[in-house]
Amino acid sequence: MSNGNDNRYSISQNAYIKLILHALKHKTSAVNGVLIGRLSGDVVEITDSVPLFHTSQIGLLPSLEIALIMIEEYYSGQGLGIVGYFHANERCDDVELGGVAKNIADHVYRYFPQAAVLLLDNKKLGALRNKKDAAPVVQV
Repeated sequence: MSNGNDNRYSISQNAYIKLILHALKHKTSAVNGVLIGRLSGDVVEITDSVPLFHTSQIGLLPSLEIALIMIEEYYSGQGLGIVGYFHANERCDDVELGGVAKNIADHVYRYFPQAAVLLLDNKKLGALRNKKDAAPVVQV
């Protein structure tokens, strides 16, 4: 994957499956989470994803701050860190990153300038759920 700058991105199967399953499980809610990995040369290696929220309170600041601190502490011992953010909107026809999601992504970007932001395509998720399409369901 490429976002138009000099960095490239790779995502492990485990990370991809976790974020897809999080969105599929909570198909009527907006969901989000962080991407875990490391920078290796010019490649951001995404090795895991950590689902965060699946409610209308997706950007509730105290819960978000505590979750990010705990995630960072846990993964830093493994030489990994937060390298991006993923989000799926609650409406099927909504293909834009909303204000709260942009704010969270900006927060991640402040600490990791090569951060990836993945927006899940709900129409493709629906097709995946109905076994009609196996195409990637994210936009970088």
